[in-house]
Amino acid sequence: MSITAIKPYAFQPADRESQFHGNRLLYIGWEDHLMFAAPICVPVPADMTFGALVSDVLPGLYDAHPDFAAIDWHTAQWFRSGEPWQPDSGRSLADNGLVHKDVIRLRTPGLAGIGGSCS
Repeated sequence: MSITAIKPYAFQPADRESQFHGNRLLYIGWEDHLMFAAPICVPVPADMTFGALVSDVLPGLYDAHPDFAAIDWHTAQWFRSGEPWQPDSGRSLADNGLVHKDVIRLRTPGLAGIGGSCS
């Protein structure tokens, strides 16, 4: 069921970028790994490189899953707002076009959760 506002909101959202001390929220999901049922929201600096996100942030989010150690990062597929996307690991998140509250998803070919169960 959709909901329609009958008048404009007259307040600033509490989760606007200025509230996160120089960070922006980024939602990161891992396809076919429902041990993590929804994208995880993390505050990250806009000037962090995408490579640092992969090497320094993702392990803290996903390394509890047995598939994480087997990821071949050269074949990993990325999606931004549902569309295929090729990030540049040497460029910043901002330079890769990521903005506050963007959603990115990771697909890891050949890895489909515990025993292929997508869990």
